[in-house]
Amino acid sequence: MRPTPFRHAPRWQTPLLAVLLVWALLAGLGLREPMPADEPRFVLAARTMIETGQWLFPHRGIELYAEKPPTFMWLQAASYRLVRDWQVAFLLPSLLSALLTLWLAGDLARRLWGRRAVPYAVFGLFVCLQFALQAKRAQIDMVLVGMTTLSLWALLRYLLEKPSAWLLALGTFAAGLGTVTKGVGFLPLLVFLPWLWVRVASRRALPSHRGLHALAGVAGFIAGAGVWLVPMLAVALSSSDPALHAYAREMLFKQTGTRYANAWHHVKPAWYYLQTMLTLWLPGVLLAPWLLPAWWRRLRRADPRYALLLGWALLVLLFFSASPGKREVYIFPMLPALAVAAAPLLSGLLRRRGVRAVLWSYLAVLATVAGALGLWLLTASPARVQALVDGRGMDIDTVAQLGRWLIGFAAIAMVVMIVARRQVVVALVAVTAALWTAYGMGFMPALSPDSSARALMQRVGERIGPDAELALLGWREQHLLQADRPVTEFGFKRPWVEQWQHAHAWLLQAPDRRWLFLRKDAIGPCLDPARVIDIGASNRRAWILAPGTAWIAGCDVPDSWSADVSED
Repeated sequence: MRPTPFRHAPRWQTPLLAVLLVWALLAGLGLREPMPADEPRFVLAARTMIETGQWLFPHRGIELYAEKPPTFMWLQAASYRLVRDWQVAFLLPSLLSALLTLWLAGDLARRLWGRRAVPYAVFGLFVCLQFALQAKRAQIDMVLVGMTTLSLWALLRYLLEKPSAWLLALGTFAAGLGTVTKGVGFLPLLVFLPWLWVRVASRRALPSHRGLHALAGVAGFIAGAGVWLVPMLAVALSSSDPALHAYAREMLFKQTGTRYANAWHHVKPAWYYLQTMLTLWLPGVLLAPWLLPAWWRRLRRADPRYALLLGWALLVLLFFSASPGKREVYIFPMLPALAVAAAPLLSGLLRRRGVRAVLWSYLAVLATVAGALGLWLLTASPARVQALVDGRGMDIDTVAQLGRWLIGFAAIAMVVMIVARRQVVVALVAVTAALWTAYGMGFMPALSPDSSARALMQRVGERIGPDAELALLGWREQHLLQADRPVTEFGFKRPWVEQWQHAHAWLLQAPDRRWLFLRKDAIGPCLDPARVIDIGASNRRAWILAPGTAWIAGCDVPDSWSADVSED
């Protein structure tokens, strides 16, 4: 019988692994620019808040941005106020939320199963690919998971440990705040459904709860959601501006109920989340053949701890599977709960030869694939890698840099596996830390100049000179964010013909010093193709510069004209 990994390990092992974990999450902070998808638009909105003082209604350029509430952008703007560096600030909310989520998972495991379960919950969550991937991105989902995990932590403590009205209020407050961060933040409240089943089916004595506590729960949720919802509605309803009224309607209805019931993008089949689990939840999902039967046995005994954690996770999966619109991040809130539910079982599972063999195989495949891909990037002919770089603005040096980092990670992974020998837990955490260190310090900084459009906008600034005026048409958020001067733009969602008509009037006011930056496939009928300048490729699109003098004299854009381009 093999010893329990953490129980008989040297005292320094767990703290050292914890240091590696924190290092991996920190690695690369400040080394890259915001990159699509989502990151540039959130940073652009946060920067606008700082510049204008308008915090209730986020903007994307001159238009209101009504696709997400502003809570995440508030956190980015507040981070900037703290550190005064956007390259650090835009990633801080995700980083801090990840650390909070890990602490909450460990503390909840301790309260439910005892201290020995803590490292299994924390490291088990960390090694799953989706966790660190989201922790190192400036998207809303890591912050949302921090809030949903906080809510679930408080609600489970209230239902299973201590019937305190303050815990209930904290849980519902976090759920309310999560709701105005991303509309599904209310999901932790679904934990009351498996709790009702447990009240009937379990033989265990559960804490008694007072009906008056419900008032605290309702008050907590209203307070959390009201942080933004109340002042936003107060301003919008008292205003005569139709744009604010349209913003409120979009946020309250289209981006919530309509988006869920009748999604207009990211439409996926019912089994889509199985694909997500089999890839982004590696290596944890590899233990499903052992975990699922063990969980089922405990559910049959109506163990309240498993019933609430697993029942809630199943309800979240069903909730998102019922919607036609699906993205891999939607089920991310389940992952911490599943890590906590697995924690007390991992000690026993890791003694099994089959479990260890599966995890060692995962590490070997990960290192081999990374090494093979890196070697291919370094040795393939330029013609063979052209399809990879075409349209992205990347060059051969960037590809070679990626190849070297991949080979470096593969080599470190191999060394770790040799040194760790039979300690698969140590190897898992160390190799995962090496992976995300390479990601943060190598892969993303290498891709950043091109993917963030920083290199493209630098070329634009150099080509037009410091005294020229610049306008954007058909732009993406990263172009406005990375521009080296104040720019003019004519809207993001406004119809093409209207943008062109405004661009025409703007260019003709000073054609000798004004330039238009736009997508090559949206050149329009009134620009002389011989006078426009190809400025390069970025984000799978070719971009051009048109001086004001390139406008064909006497040409007007027809009202019926529309650019025949696909949306990003």
